[in-house]
This record gives sequence, structure tokens and C-alpha cells, in this order.
Amino acid sequence: MSFRKREGNRPDRRILDASETTTRVRLALCIRASYVGSANHKLHPGDYGFIPSHNPRPSKSACDDLRPVSLQEASELFREGIMRGMVSFIGTNGIPKYVWAVDSNGEVYEAKTKPDLETCYHGYRLSEDDKRMRDYVRKEWSRR
Repeated sequence: MSFRKREGNRPDRRILDASETTTRVRLALCIRASYVGSANHKLHPGDYGFIPSHNPRPSKSACDDLRPVSLQEASELFREGIMRGMVSFIGTNGIPKYVWAVDSNGEVYEAKTKPDLETCYHGYRLSEDDKRMRDYVRKEWSRR
């Protein structure tokens, strides 16, 4: 399966400094935002309940290209990313466009809001062609 190369320098893909959010803000974000996934990023739909089952687009990065990732695991990584402050700029709507997390194997995931549902996120694993962003997220994750 062929994937498109990710864009390089995007100012909206920056992790906020940890001091820019409080525990209270992060908890509120965990309540408002949720990880729902997307059939466009799934090779193994597992327990996501997509109807029709799954139909990953060749141009999209799959979150489960190395191994299946359950909805529970993805949701826990998403919440942990928020609680560590691994979020992009929080707009006037109180929602960041991106949330990042690193799993126990050191794989980096990026969750992004769905265009039509600002508090619902889908995610994907950052692949080797996005090495700079992967390294940046891993470094911040280990610092927090």
C-alpha cells in the first residue's frame, strides 16, 4: 500500500509548551473531546464498528499498519496525550486540531479533529517519512 508523503513545515502541527495548559484545562478537554477513529485509516477495523466495515484510502496513513489497535487502546492513548499536554494550539472553541501520543512500543500517533465534528478525532501512526515530527513528539513525550 502506498502512502503520500506528509507535509513538512506546518505551523499548526506544533505541540504547545507544557506550561500553556493546566490540569483543569486538560481534564475539561478529555470530557469534551473523544477518539472515534476513521475507516479511512484502518486496515483492521476490529471493535470500531465502522459501517461499511473498513475501506482505507491508499493516500491515507493507516494507524494499524504494524498491528491492530483497539478502540480502547486508541482512546487511552488519546486521553494520555491530552493529559500530558501533547496538543496543538487551542483555538477559541477550546479544541486543539491535533493530539499526539506514543505507545509502549515507541510508535508515534497523531489524532486530528474530523472536519465536520470538531470534538471527534481520528488518528494515524506517523510513519518513517515523517521522521522529524516523530522524533519531536517522542522527545516531548519523554520530557512530560
